[in-house]
Amino acid sequence: MSKVVVITGAARGIGLATARALKAKGATIVIGDIDEAAVKEAAESLGVTGLAVDVTSRESFTAFLDRAEEAAGPPDVVINNAGIMPIGPVTDESDADAHRCVDINLHGVMLGTKLALGRMLPRGSGHIINVASLAGVMFTPGLALYNASKAAVIAFTEATRLEVRDRGVHVSAVLPTFTNTDLVAGTSSPKGQRNCEPEDIAAAVVELIGRPRPQVVVPKKLGRQARLGALLPDRVRRAVARRYGLDKIFLEYDPEVRKAYDARIRTGS
Repeated sequence: MSKVVVITGAARGIGLATARALKAKGATIVIGDIDEAAVKEAAESLGVTGLAVDVTSRESFTAFLDRAEEAAGPPDVVINNAGIMPIGPVTDESDADAHRCVDINLHGVMLGTKLALGRMLPRGSGHIINVASLAGVMFTPGLALYNASKAAVIAFTEATRLEVRDRGVHVSAVLPTFTNTDLVAGTSSPKGQRNCEPEDIAAAVVELIGRPRPQVVVPKKLGRQARLGALLPDRVRRAVARRYGLDKIFLEYDPEVRKAYDARIRTGS
């Protein structure tokens, strides 16, 4: 794969796994993250370029893309992966958490998409991949803020795709289910289900770059379940949620296990 790929939120988790998978396919990789020390360490371990970036800042994001292009060439693929996931009762979510979640998860994706389009549309080629979530179409108690941000990412991505689809640039959304990263620290898996691993999402992204499509759900079977679930009466959806424990997963969690992650997403490191 002789492509230049730029990935945000890639010091760990899905972003790092995606960088590793794409490098193994021969792509030239530049990773970015707000945690400068972590992204440099991750980049050194992979043998790629790692740069600090604050996806909520136009100045920082523009500088990141400029430096990425200087290091590796014009990006063929930009993957907007940076995101955070505060959890708990909606009445306990602080205004600061709400602003930060929307700023990173939504505005960061919108900004990254617009900046990438500014580089790709003039040359009539490129692929923008926005990492959303199944949480954007399947809603869960204790996850209202994250649900809202990811639903908006899905809507923004699709509207943008429709706007530029005849101009040579692909725009896609990836919707992972629960994935074993720091985002789900202190929570349990749905009953009888296995969380995805970051490598599962990375494999889907590799496939998506090879065969661009508007949207990919990981795992694929949950895409069908989500579409069917939306057609069910509310009482049936509630019964299903209780059966799998989805009504309590993000309300009854271990705050001690989650403490380090919560501190990191609030301090931006």
